Amino acid sequence: MCIRKSIILIAGILFLFWTGCSDHANLEQPSGITPGDYTFQISVGSLDREYVVHVPALYSEDRPAAVVIMFHGGGGTAQDAMTETGWDEKADQAGFLAVFPEGSRPDPENPASFSNNPQTWNDGSGRENVGAIQRNVDDVGFVAALLADIAARFNVDQNRIYAAGFSNGAAMVFRIGRELSNSLAAIACVASTDWLEEPYTKNPVAMLYMTGTSDPLNPIDGGEIFIGQTSYGVKPPVQQTIQKWVQMLNCPADSNVIYNSDGVIGIAYIPCMEGSEVVFYTIEGMGHWWPGWIPPDSYPPWLMNIFGEPSDKILGTDIIWEFFQTHQKK
Repeated sequence: MCIRKSIILIAGILFLFWTGCSDHANLEQPSGITPGDYTFQISVGSLDREYVVHVPALYSEDRPAAVVIMFHGGGGTAQDAMTETGWDEKADQAGFLAVFPEGSRPDPENPASFSNNPQTWNDGSGRENVGAIQRNVDDVGFVAALLADIAARFNVDQNRIYAAGFSNGAAMVFRIGRELSNSLAAIACVASTDWLEEPYTKNPVAMLYMTGTSDPLNPIDGGEIFIGQTSYGVKPPVQQTIQKWVQMLNCPADSNVIYNSDGVIGIAYIPCMEGSEVVFYTIEGMGHWWPGWIPPDSYPPWLMNIFGEPSDKILGTDIIWEFFQTHQKK
């Protein structure tokens, strides 16, 4: 990955899953499904949208496969999310289809660029510095079309479709957890906020949330976000997002500790409506990162100062997959 040298559009960092400049090849679908990465394009409204599917060697057209859709952070790409979360590697181990959709960008005719052509998601928050929101992009429609397209191309287990996301991508996952709850069995969101008050999910969707206790861009107690001396608005406390889902899924008010080791605490609100649950992990000292991913030595110190410290105390992708496996659509 090439490192961004420009800080002109640093506001996008509030929602990013930092990555670099990456382009993926426009891959053609082979006559028979073989292991590998495939890029597909679908039209949604006036936009041509893309997503990448990682097909593991364990996939068989004769057996329905689970699906995990991973949404990159603001400014990122599908390839970046694949690299930094390892969902493709987890798919190789477990046999599910790993899907990496691309957000929309200001200039769709040119490649995504963190600094100059950033991809974002319309998470419904109304925030002024998220391009997809200001362009009123129909990302819920995109996800619905993506689900239909995948089902037409692959043998998909409709009871085991899951979504995960980071930062702006996680906020998008919160949105589809509400608006596309008929399609999802469970969701996992990292370092973000559920900005919405409605609609309530029509079908119970189990939710897992992870965040660092020292995330300057997603402060656990809420508050104003600063990059340098410049303010980029206010985020609510993380617990506010957790309580939205506790109430929406009719969970008990009290939680149980399910994990407590090396500064990582996991709590669960169970039992909830129709076997769903809300699980909440905090990682002590971690900043704005995917849990378990450590950036390369070439990562610039000034960006480390913005994001805080990474952590490999737990592997977020492993924890999330374990959670997903315990939930299927009723």
